[in-house]
Amino acid sequence: MTPKQEQTVTLLLDQILCLLAEGALEPQGLIPWSSNTTLLVTVRGDERSILAIYKPQRGERPLWDFPHGSLGQREVAAYLVCEALGWGLVPPTVLRRGPYGPGSVQLFIPAVEGRHFFTIQGDPAYAESLKRLAVFDIIANNADRKSGHCLVDQSGRLWAIDNALTFHAEPKLRTVIWDYQGQPLPAEVMSDLRTLVLQAQPGGPLSQALAQLLSPAEVAAFRRRLQRLIEAGCYPEPGPGRAVPWPLI
Repeated sequence: MTPKQEQTVTLLLDQILCLLAEGALEPQGLIPWSSNTTLLVTVRGDERSILAIYKPQRGERPLWDFPHGSLGQREVAAYLVCEALGWGLVPPTVLRRGPYGPGSVQLFIPAVEGRHFFTIQGDPAYAESLKRLAVFDIIANNADRKSGHCLVDQSGRLWAIDNALTFHAEPKLRTVIWDYQGQPLPAEVMSDLRTLVLQAQPGGPLSQALAQLLSPAEVAAFRRRLQRLIEAGCYPEPGPGRAVPWPLI
C-alpha cells in the first residue's frame, strides 16, 4: 500500500468515526433474533450518510456475570484493541447517546448471505485473518464468538461483530475457532502482540482509553492474558469448562 493509499484509508476511517459519533441517528428498524435491543439506523451528517448498528444500553438483557449496562463499552474496547493491533477486524465502533439513550454505534457491514465461520473454515483465503481473529478473542476473553459473528462483506473481507461479551476479569473464552489449538503463533502475530504490550502499558493512550470503558480489574486481566499468550507462543487448548458458545451459529 502506498503512502497516498494509506492516507486515503485513514481519512475515510476518520470520517466514518466522526459520522458515527456526531451524525443524527434515524432508526430504521429492529434487527431480528438479537439477544439485546439492536437497531439498524441511518447516520446522517451534513454531506453524507451511512448505515450503522445502534445498541442502546437500556435494551441490554441482564446477565449474571457481566455488569448491566456495560456491553456497549466492551464493544468499543474490542474495536480499540483490534485497531491498536492494526488488524482491522472489528468495524468502527463508538459510544454515544442516541434516540433511546447511550449505547454503542457500529458501522453496518453488508454481509454476503451464508458466509460465516463454518462456511469459510479451511478456506486458504481466510487463514491469516482467522488466525488473527482467534488470537484477538483470546486476549479479549471473548465469551461468545459464534460462527455467525464472523461476516464476509461484498469485497470478501472478514469482519468480527458482536463483541459485547468480552474483557471479563475471569477466564471465559468460548469460541467456535479452535482450529489452531497447540500451533505456534505466526511470527507477524507475535510481533503485533509485543507492540500491543507497549501500547497497553499504564499511562499509555490505549490504557487510558480502556480505563474509561472497563474496570481496573478487567484492564489488569487483559494485560495478563496478553503477556501469558506471548510467553506461551502458541494457541491454547480448549477449557477448562465449556469452551464453545451456544448456539454455535
